Amino acid sequence: MNIALKAAAGSLLGLATAGIALAATPAQAAPTIPSTVTIQAEGTDLFGNVSSTNSSCEPNRAVIVYKVVGTRGGGDDIRFAMDTSDDDGDWNTGNTGTAGKFYAKVKKTTFCKADFSPTITAHR
Repeated sequence: MNIALKAAAGSLLGLATAGIALAATPAQAAPTIPSTVTIQAEGTDLFGNVSSTNSSCEPNRAVIVYKVVGTRGGGDDIRFAMDTSDDDGDWNTGNTGTAGKFYAKVKKTTFCKADFSPTITAHR
């Protein structure tokens, strides 16, 4: 096989491989529907709600509660608890027995955006 033919075959193989890689990568839609997560405390019982203008963004959302260590968002906050919102968007960790400063994050889904709550303080 001459050098020109080898180069052409290599180029075609490269294009075919790139086409397969592009075809295998599904297009992912960016989340577009805003969501809001709240957090409250009664003693050391932490609870809140996920709400949205689109009710399909309220149930079955993963909510993660973080305990603030130092400055919020400083990289040392602790993933403290997790719950999944119910059909009304409500979530509850139950009585954690732990006082401190906490905030909640609702994770994004295919169509629903993520959100962070304000920081609250839980007292014993």
